[in-house]
Amino acid sequence: MSRRRPPPFGVWAGFWRDRRGVSAVEFALIAPVLIIMYCGMAELTQAMMAQRRLSNIASSIGDLVAQSNQTGPLKTADIFTIGNTIMAPFSTTTLKMCVASVSSDATGKDTVVWSKPSTTMTTCPAAGAVLTDVPVGVLPASKTVILARASYVYTSPIQLVMPTSLTFSRTYYLRPRKTDSVLWSPTS
Repeated sequence: MSRRRPPPFGVWAGFWRDRRGVSAVEFALIAPVLIIMYCGMAELTQAMMAQRRLSNIASSIGDLVAQSNQTGPLKTADIFTIGNTIMAPFSTTTLKMCVASVSSDATGKDTVVWSKPSTTMTTCPAAGAVLTDVPVGVLPASKTVILARASYVYTSPIQLVMPTSLTFSRTYYLRPRKTDSVLWSPTS
């Protein structure tokens, strides 16, 4: 019995006309792009949420200090605990916070009266330091403000689109509410 051989191009001609797998091929080509876009939007959204929480932390810790007549190590430790709570569900290992009282003399020279960082923070001014970066109009002559500063290093959990860490930093200046200046007391 002899077998018939198909024409050499007959099989391929039918292959090119067959449209049954077109959708699967198109999906296979577009799926990686869609996955990257989805992961990128998720990473961007998480980073924006972390940045907003950091802004809330800086304004909240400054506001809590500005509402007091005096503060000290115990009160600021509680305030920094509140800052850590606000940052949840993000990790707080890279969160750094700082509160300080800044006073301006009659000539407009801005000096740090007291300062308290939550951890080692290079951008937290030391007591007695003269500040030159206080925005104009924030601190009038012979007045004081509370400086609240927070920084956070955000690392994406996916790291597909954002493989490197981002550092967010926020600074707020708030005027004391109950007195002319918030005093530092080692016992409070």
